[in-house]
Amino acid sequence: MAAHYGAESAGYLAARSVRSGVPGVVQARVTRHPKGLVGVIAPWNYPLFLAVGDVIPALVAGNAVLSKADSQAPLTLLAARDLAIRAGVPADVWQVVAGPGSKLGQAIIDQVDHLAFTGSTATGRRLAAAAGERLISTSLELGGKNPMIVRQDANLEAAVTGAVQACFASAGQMCIGIERIYVHETRYLEFVERLVAETGRIQMGASYDHDVELGSLTSAEQLEATERHVADAVAQGATVAAGGKPRPDLGPFFYEPTVLTGVLPSMQVYTEETFGPVVSVYPVVDDDDAITRANDTEYGLSASVWSKDLAAAQVIAQRIQAGAVNINDGYLSAISSLSAPMGGMKASGVGRRHAADGILRFTESQTTTSQRVSTPYPSRTKIYLQATRLVVLAQLKSARRKARKDS
Repeated sequence: MAAHYGAESAGYLAARSVRSGVPGVVQARVTRHPKGLVGVIAPWNYPLFLAVGDVIPALVAGNAVLSKADSQAPLTLLAARDLAIRAGVPADVWQVVAGPGSKLGQAIIDQVDHLAFTGSTATGRRLAAAAGERLISTSLELGGKNPMIVRQDANLEAAVTGAVQACFASAGQMCIGIERIYVHETRYLEFVERLVAETGRIQMGASYDHDVELGSLTSAEQLEATERHVADAVAQGATVAAGGKPRPDLGPFFYEPTVLTGVLPSMQVYTEETFGPVVSVYPVVDDDDAITRANDTEYGLSASVWSKDLAAAQVIAQRIQAGAVNINDGYLSAISSLSAPMGGMKASGVGRRHAADGILRFTESQTTTSQRVSTPYPSRTKIYLQATRLVVLAQLKSARRKARKDS
């Protein structure tokens, strides 16, 4: 992130000339100015990447930053700030506070000129409403119930491997992780069989060793939400094809990677974000069915499409209502493409991080126009007539140049 904006920010922020209403007579120029003080409220699941990923472009754009570290992970952000100061960032321009959002959120909004928030949709709505009272801008990356589509022609081995990684990385505690999979009905049973087998091979444990693939959930609240979603689904007739149980023998918040089938719209796990190691798998009859069901959600953060036909997959991607669509990958391709914007549609957020969007959100655009000849102001009618005459003359001159060039 630092390297990207170090290399590209000058171009993103550069002043530019644009076409005016009266070309040749009026010059128009757009410049960028810092918002002032940017508030960054960071989540606990990626306290370095998602917090500093907003701080860096805000600082580069010329702002001061007030960061709120999540109460569960304050030390990471404090350590990052210490590194930044040692690298030469003035201490005063980046301040960090820690504490509960219920007490600090409004206080931050009362002071800042822009708010960048990453977290749940419910909290994002409350913060956006409070920011709206002050008429300050916001950029919000919120929740997701992200779908994966597996077409009839997909490489199932690759799709299953990708699904395991996209569903269960970070114990499912990832806003861009996959929670729903739609598989063509002719490949459904084979896909589920392969997915269950691979899920059963996942090594769980409380260790930093590389042979451990799935760790603990972060809190009792995350464990409770995961257990509640699975229990509700089972009570209404869903089938647990893999996992489905807590693992207190490994630690207080461990939960097995879980695959559900037979999930119905009445079940909580059908529509609500679990944010745990749980995925539901559904058969679909064709691409249209898969797209319709993938879009049947209030969320629109990320999605995944698996197919050997890249052209067909691109067509599907354009019809999915999500800020990022990864073809033959779960989520890594989009989030790692720093030159491309990342963010959500619908209830998954407002604005984008990364690329030009990720730094320009921390600026105000200003238009400056200048006339080569000053305009007298005898009357509005005369001004309008003069302006119209200038436009017509400019258009005629352009047409003559084009005609001479064509001849």
